Parts: sequence; structure tokens; C-alpha cells
Amino acid sequence: MSTEKHGLESATSRREYSTARDRLKAIQVGRLKEPGLYHDGAGLYLQISKVGTKSWLFRYRLHGRVRDMGLGSFQDFSLAEARERARLQRQLVADKIDPIDQRDARSAETRTIVSQAISFEDCARAYHKQESVHWKNEKHKAQWINTLRDYAFDKLGNRKVHTIGKTEILGVLAPIWKDKPETASRVRQRMRAVLEWAAAKDYYPNFPHGIWDQIAKALGKSRKDGEKAHHAACPYNEVGKLIAALRASNSQDIVKLAFEFTVLTAARSGETRGALWPEIKWDERLWVIPGERMKAKKEHRVPLTDRCIEILKQAQTITGKTRAKMKPLIFCHPRTHKEFSDAIFTSLLHKGLDVPYTMHGFRSSFRDWGSEKTMHSRELLEVSLAHLPGDQTEQAYWRGDMIEKRLRLMDDWAAYATSVPGGQDAPAGK
Repeated sequence: MSTEKHGLESATSRREYSTARDRLKAIQVGRLKEPGLYHDGAGLYLQISKVGTKSWLFRYRLHGRVRDMGLGSFQDFSLAEARERARLQRQLVADKIDPIDQRDARSAETRTIVSQAISFEDCARAYHKQESVHWKNEKHKAQWINTLRDYAFDKLGNRKVHTIGKTEILGVLAPIWKDKPETASRVRQRMRAVLEWAAAKDYYPNFPHGIWDQIAKALGKSRKDGEKAHHAACPYNEVGKLIAALRASNSQDIVKLAFEFTVLTAARSGETRGALWPEIKWDERLWVIPGERMKAKKEHRVPLTDRCIEILKQAQTITGKTRAKMKPLIFCHPRTHKEFSDAIFTSLLHKGLDVPYTMHGFRSSFRDWGSEKTMHSRELLEVSLAHLPGDQTEQAYWRGDMIEKRLRLMDDWAAYATSVPGGQDAPAGK
């Protein structure tokens, strides 16, 4: 019988196991050798066999019995990846679904899918055919698929899509990552879109969605010293400090408000810069962005937190009185009432705050925070970014009234993003 350990300490009660999390440290896990069970919290264990083999185990109680589920070997999955895999299983248990039973059912389903498997190139062309009808730029339509043809199809085109993992993706990206950073970034984005689509279509039901952070770490920086990374994202644990610096800066008040509103709503820069007062539904506490202003050409409803409402009320005092025949923009030049250019936030970040990040990168900050620091579902995070997961039926479901869940998510994000190290809230500013 394996010895159960609480992190690297002595065993404690099962009640403490159920509440404490993230007990283990990555560097310590790599050094552990003594056989036994090492508890990370919330049901996740590192299991070391008598012969020294390490693997991850998820222990849960459901329907009156305790079950142990293997989550893979330590060699294949890092501590962070194991935590994500355990988090997904906890969601199932919370919904009264037995993870082992579901895994077994999916294994049978996967065997059927494998017999009908399609190649990466087939998936890419099917995805391109489906999505490109919404793209207006003909040149972009051609370039999108040609990028994969030139850089990915030679290595992965004939490979069954469900067999593609981290090693295969790195095999495509690594040779061009340093010398062709812009191209490599596009290839990565498009490969990711194809593989996520394949997962949604059940061509790759067990796709490991968490591999992208590992791929980014394996590739390292893609640009020469002094160059800025494409869509460089602010680490989520620095967002609060940056917003505090923003509020204390000498930048225009309306620009500071627009910046913070964009971060807290996880919106795109253009969505905020083009936001109109009629889009704000005060009674419902919603920002309803019409489809013609959205990248996917579909209406997007954004729940507004208390801080977002405060920002809008502050903006009203600056831009609330729009000139006749002018668009009723929320965030605009106070005197001319014209829309800000797309360079306004870049200038604020690079010159005003002296940081290398991009505005678009804050969407990644939000996504990473949601994945690594919360129990909110991947689907809810994607919907909040206006990325509708799944097929048309699933999209219709997620497009429905999930506002209460999304408001809780955005409340959590606002609380996190407006706090600074030490637990202090960032000063609200004007």
C-alpha cells in the first residue's frame, strides 16, 4: 500500500485534502523519489511506484464510492498540465458525471472515430471552407490556407489529425520560429484554429487544449533583441499593477477609461473605440455589440461589472454630449468627438507606461488567468472572448442566456485585475 503524503509534509486529514490546493512545487516534484502518494490538493496526487515510476492520479468520491483515475505519466504531463486535467475531472464530478465512465465511453467513441479518421490537411481545408465565407478580403482567404500549404502540409498534411500532439506541432514551428517570426506566428495561430475545430467536431475528441502554453515555452522568444512580440500579452499577475500605474499616469482621462474598460470586458480594441452609447443597456447592465462591429459578424453581449458601470458614468461626463450628426461614441476625442485611432492604446502602453505589451494581448491575459487561477469552464472563457465553441447546435446554446455565469466570471476578473500585489485594490482614479 502506497504511503499518502500531503505535499512534502506528513499526512493530514482528508478534509484538508479537499480544500487545500497547489501544495506541490514543480522543482520539488521532479526530485521526489520515495515511493508513495504525494497530495497536491483537490484530489490530485503524484504517485511514485516501488520501481520509481511517476504518474498522476485523481481521487474522487461519487455515488458513495471512492475511485482513482490515472491522469497520465509524469514524463508526459507537467504539474501544471496535471492540475488542468484534474480540474476538468472535478467539473464532471460536480455535475454528477463519473470521469472514469465517461473516459471509457469516449475510448469506445474514439475507436470508431479512428476508423473514420481524417487527415490534418482535410481538416484544414474543411475549416477554411466553413469559415472563409465570412471573410471579405479575398487575398486573406487565399493567404490563410496557403500558409499551411507552404509550412505545415509537407510534414502533417497526410497525418491523421487525432495523432498530432506537441512534438508534431513543434516540428513544424521550430525550424521557422527564429528566422520567420511573423510567418511562424501565423502558422501557429492557424494550426491552433484547425486543431481546436477538429476537437469541436469530434475528429480529435481527446485533444489536449492546454498544450499551447507548453509549446510557447518550448519555442521561446521568436524575435531578435529589441523587437516587440506579436500580440505580446501582459502576464495576468501584473495586470493589477499596470492598471494602478495607468490610473496614476498623466494620460487623458478618457483614454485611461477606455483602456481599463477594454481590459475588464476582454474586448478587442476596435470594439471599445467604436462603442456607441445606444449599445449600453443600463437596466440590463449589458453592452450589446451588433454583429457588423464584431470580427465573427455575430452580435456579442457583454455583462457589465460595477467597475465597468462606473467607467461608463465617468465617460458620460466627458463625451456624453455628442455634436449633431456625429456618431454617439462613448470613448472619443473630447473636443472633436472623433473615434480614436488604433494607435492610441499602443502609444499609451509603449510611451506612457513603458511596457512592451499590446492591447490585444490582454485578451490572452484574461484567458490565461481564467484557465490557471479559476474553476470557470473553458467554454465560458471562450464565449466571453466572442469565440463560440463547437458546432451550430452547441453555438446556439452558448449564444443563449449565459449572462449570469458570465457576469460572475467578469466580476472575478475585475476583482483580480484591479488589485495589486499585497492584496490592495488599485486606486480608482478619476
